[in-house]
Amino acid sequence: MIVHPAQFGHQLSLNENPYGPLPSVRAALTGALVEANRYPEFLPRRLPGLIAARLGHAPDRVVVGAGATGVIMHILQEFVTPGAAVVMATPTFDGYPLLTDTVGGRVVAVPLTHDGHQDLQAMSAAVDHHTAVVVLCSPHNPTGTCIRHGALAEFLERTDPSVTVVFDEAYIDFVPPCDRADTVALVDRHPNLVVMRTFSKAYGLAALRVGYAFGSAPVIARIRRWQLPFGMTALAEAGVRACYAAEDELALRTETITRECGRLTAGLRELGYRVPTSAANFVYLSGCPAELDRVRAGFARDGIQVKHCATGIRITVGDTAATAAVVTAAR
Repeated sequence: MIVHPAQFGHQLSLNENPYGPLPSVRAALTGALVEANRYPEFLPRRLPGLIAARLGHAPDRVVVGAGATGVIMHILQEFVTPGAAVVMATPTFDGYPLLTDTVGGRVVAVPLTHDGHQDLQAMSAAVDHHTAVVVLCSPHNPTGTCIRHGALAEFLERTDPSVTVVFDEAYIDFVPPCDRADTVALVDRHPNLVVMRTFSKAYGLAALRVGYAFGSAPVIARIRRWQLPFGMTALAEAGVRACYAAEDELALRTETITRECGRLTAGLRELGYRVPTSAANFVYLSGCPAELDRVRAGFARDGIQVKHCATGIRITVGDTAATAAVVTAAR
């Protein structure tokens, strides 16, 4: 069934924050508009310095870009030569296979485990002398499952240091601190590790396109040389500064979304669907092709836009009305 975009009542396909920027952040952005006639920094220095200070890193260990996608593109441009392999799970964030093709790399796709986790043993086995980059995501997009610290540390130990390991933490703000890998410590021990994060999800700044990566200074310097002059806006800097000053507001926002994620997961499981426990702002509904086709038809009928994958359906967590609509359509 083809549904015109105007018919969609709930936009749940892009993992956007349903509540918009935090109120104090919105006020800061409004104030920053008075200087919209001025160019931003030729190459960003204040913004990565601001992020580095929050992480406890030196500024030369942080690089920013036009969303996580912009930073991913620069990483692949630097490390992937034509024909080189990029190992990743499948399904995964669409940007990785798309941008790998863009730079002339070769995607080596490793299926997820039956319960929606990245198969780290199989991904290690897929790495060979043709491999330039390995991509890991935690929480994983589209299933929401996490890689624990020990598993990541073991993976890095058995990966050749010449291979760049990208660890995508786009949804890290939704993960309980006890379940997070200590990536700040791991980048000190493994210079080939590059950690990706974004302000598009929990912080609700998707339209401002603010992503960043941190790692060893030599690796970050190689990535930074791909940055475009005037490529990061002054609004991005103002938004990030305001977000860091609004930690209490952010905590309440992420708690609300996490609670709604639990309600959505429980509602779908009560209907008999297989849904992995998600540590992100989305859930993944899996099943046999016939079952998935029925659910897709229900979503289309009720104007609910979701992300369709080969093995399931990724549903962004919205507000309470969106959760009710999804459960009703799935029923």
